[in-house]
Amino acid sequence: MTENEKEPHGRRGAVRLLLGACSGALAGFAALAVAELVSVAVRPQAGPVVAVGGAAIDRTPAAVKDWAVRRFGTDDKLVLQLGILAVLALCALVLGIVALRWRRTGAAGVLLFGAVGAVAATGRPDSTGAADALPSVVGALAGAVLLYVLTGRLALREHPTHAAPDVPTDTATDTAADVPTAADAPAATDAARPGGARPGGDWDRRGFVVAATAAAAASTGAALLGRTWNASRGDGAAASRERLVLPRPASAALAVPGGAGLRIPGISPFTTPNGDFYRVDTALVVPKVDAGAWRLRIHGKGVARPLTLSFDDLLRRELVERDITLTCVSNEVGGPYVGNARWIGVRLAGLLAECGVVPPSRGGPADQLVARSVDGMTIGSPLEDVMDGRDALLAVGMNGEPLPFAHGFPVRMVVPGLYGYVSACKWIEDLELTTFDAYDPYWVKRGWARRAPVKTQSRIDTPKPFARPRAGTVMVAGVAWAQHRGIDKVEVRVDDGPWQEARLAAEDTRDTWRQWSFPWQATKGGHTLTVRATDRTGQVQTDRRTRTVPDGASGRHSVVVTVD
Repeated sequence: MTENEKEPHGRRGAVRLLLGACSGALAGFAALAVAELVSVAVRPQAGPVVAVGGAAIDRTPAAVKDWAVRRFGTDDKLVLQLGILAVLALCALVLGIVALRWRRTGAAGVLLFGAVGAVAATGRPDSTGAADALPSVVGALAGAVLLYVLTGRLALREHPTHAAPDVPTDTATDTAADVPTAADAPAATDAARPGGARPGGDWDRRGFVVAATAAAAASTGAALLGRTWNASRGDGAAASRERLVLPRPASAALAVPGGAGLRIPGISPFTTPNGDFYRVDTALVVPKVDAGAWRLRIHGKGVARPLTLSFDDLLRRELVERDITLTCVSNEVGGPYVGNARWIGVRLAGLLAECGVVPPSRGGPADQLVARSVDGMTIGSPLEDVMDGRDALLAVGMNGEPLPFAHGFPVRMVVPGLYGYVSACKWIEDLELTTFDAYDPYWVKRGWARRAPVKTQSRIDTPKPFARPRAGTVMVAGVAWAQHRGIDKVEVRVDDGPWQEARLAAEDTRDTWRQWSFPWQATKGGHTLTVRATDRTGQVQTDRRTRTVPDGASGRHSVVVTVD
């Protein structure tokens, strides 16, 4: 065979390999699309990407999870899902190439991924049972069948051969060159080629194009239909939120003092708008709960009178309104995961007392309050802190409106002075009284501390790191917080100079952060600005740097600037 004869076969082989990979990609897309459609009949959280993503979050070491929050912020869930899709796409491409030679093996590989999704879905804390496996199983079956069909269209077939014409013997012009010889027959090794075909074999081009096009169109339709129907499942919840008019609180929050919010460009606003409030949780799909169907159960150790409340029951109770700053334990020194809002809700201590609950300091048998979310999250709070007189709330409103879905609608917990992972359960549906010895909630099982009071912290909001202010008076400003203790003093240091006291803005309450400012007479050159706070107990913010695990970061925030 000449080089010119080999080249077309080489190109055909490369094209066939590429189409095999495309077959795998189409099969993977079809599997996910069908799974999305089937999840409509089950629940969106049962979809394979969400289920596997949730399982990945559950099994990710605390240090890695903490890194993801620091690196990607509130986009960490999107990054995780994109990562899962990228891995699935790569595996689908490989399975498509494998199926060119071993069709059943490629199809079995797709089924294996379906099994992984099914196990992940049924193993989630919020699983409703075996039905959660259906999206992954049905989707995998569809993908496996499609891969088998498409790679069948790519199987090499022999070109039809024809019998040699009779060779006339009575023509003087006949020569030996006109008679077929053994050299013209296919080599014996051709039968050993993939598909048992000769080099001249070809695949069903038209059949592949038709099948692939139809599969792509059907898969796209299934994905769009499933996504639309799943989105509409939350319409009832959205309508219940839109209809909700929060009652006037019996105990309204005092007006924020006029001097609590400094008018300094670059400083965080005293009240954080709902759209800017940080969100750190494990929910890949934000739960949308219909307030009309919502129920809260209070039960457990030391509960003399178990209670089940509807949303209307909760609204009929005395509502209080309070300004409370929340902080996430994943917040690094100087980090963004802290915000202040005006919350409306029912005092949690009052509800627990109504159920006969007594705190451990008064002889009660329980010392931990375990809150459970509709998505299976468990958060354990020290019962003593919840019942010590602070404004621990079952919140229904945030900054004058019903809770946003991303922040826990219809009801969430808010406990000043505790990091969110031991207090701020969103989409809450169950409260159980137990002990720390008897039960470890979600984060404790993953290496975080059982008890986590918020540490005294401060942050420089302006100037930003690596800013280039002009020489002269530069206003350094930021926020400091020590919820339920209050901030007594903030100091700023320039380079290695002495600590100089900053001016504190007016205090709203000891449960909110406090703004501060310091007029710095900046000189040209590079400088390091450092801040520290002192809380009302006299505790000075430590300079010992620690990571967020196991009970929150510590250290002092610094920024480096160059003065022009």
